[in-house]
Amino acid sequence: MSFTETAQDMRDEIVQLRHSLHTTPEIGLHLPRTQEKVLAALEGLPLEITTGSALSSVTAVLRGGRPGGQQGPAVLLRGDMDALPVAEKNDLPYVSQVPGQMHACGHDLHTAMLVGAAHLLSGRRDELAGDVIFMFQPGEEGHDGAKRMIEEGVLEAAGARPVAAYGMHVVSSVLPQGLFASRPGPLMAAADTFKVTVKGRGGHGSTPHLSLDPIQAACEMVTSLQTMVTRTFNVFDPVVVTVGRFQAGSADNVIPDEAHFEATLRTFSKENRALAKRRLVEVVEGIAAAYGLGVEPSFAMGYPVTVNDRTEAEFAGATADELFGPGRYAVSPNPIMGSEDFSYVLENVPGAFVFLGACPPDRDPVTAPYNHSPDALFDDAVLPDGAALYASLAASRLAQEAANG
Repeated sequence: MSFTETAQDMRDEIVQLRHSLHTTPEIGLHLPRTQEKVLAALEGLPLEITTGSALSSVTAVLRGGRPGGQQGPAVLLRGDMDALPVAEKNDLPYVSQVPGQMHACGHDLHTAMLVGAAHLLSGRRDELAGDVIFMFQPGEEGHDGAKRMIEEGVLEAAGARPVAAYGMHVVSSVLPQGLFASRPGPLMAAADTFKVTVKGRGGHGSTPHLSLDPIQAACEMVTSLQTMVTRTFNVFDPVVVTVGRFQAGSADNVIPDEAHFEATLRTFSKENRALAKRRLVEVVEGIAAAYGLGVEPSFAMGYPVTVNDRTEAEFAGATADELFGPGRYAVSPNPIMGSEDFSYVLENVPGAFVFLGACPPDRDPVTAPYNHSPDALFDDAVLPDGAALYASLAASRLAQEAANG
């Protein structure tokens, strides 16, 4: 049977695991219950399994059936496992049982699909022209989980560094159910945080001329940052700056000593990332100087740009077409401003990151709640196909490597 047929036969087990993970979401780098469920789901398979020390990761290596036990090339498949600090609003039989936590980004689906791929590939171990690394990763949601797993040796888990790496991400809107999509080159943005503290001198609201008002200057900074972006950067290499937090004051008639705001910076090139950092600082420092105020700008550097290798992205699309037939894979016309820590893997190994539409058929992908929403809903129907694509990418890429010598 094909991977798709075998995956459909396993559908109930994959769905059951996904539901179990959804009821007990965990956040960050330490996911003991999730790790336990993954290990239990992999039990009995011919895998070399190790767990992380700085995080509750699971790395499983499947050795292909090469003659004489020779080590062959390796392909890495990754699924992230962590949830978000979101209170779920869905009415489901498997709704989150942890207050204030939810698998709002679909990582429970990724984990279940990767377990399914481990079963599919284990069933064809003797046919594999190399090894497969299954990377079950905590801490994707802002905790550098992929980077930490790389530091702990996930890329060397099979002995030789992988020749290719593939990741997948479901979306609860935008794409119709079952449609895979990706593109060569930049796919997702780098994401950094810009933090600013404006220092003034507080006083009474009735006599602002006797104070140094940090709020007025901070507000001007916020609006000026938008103008700076449009007048500095080429629209065909986009930059986005969004201020999402602004804090100042404690009463309507009191001018505070300080004002604080934070912004997310999204870029697609190293050049713009560096230039944006410099220009953001220049803007806030210039405005602060004009008002006679102090300012303390700082950056928290986030994930780099997620860049698909052109050859691997085209291979992923061709594999999807071969597996599911025409019409199930689309080339994304543009990258998106979201960020992803699989970017750390793709900085070290050529590979591709692929989106999978998981919007329920009774919802309109255009208006359905997006990932991270407390109302985000993902359809179980995509689980077997996600597992089948994972497995086919690994098997086909290893076969291609063997054919090329």
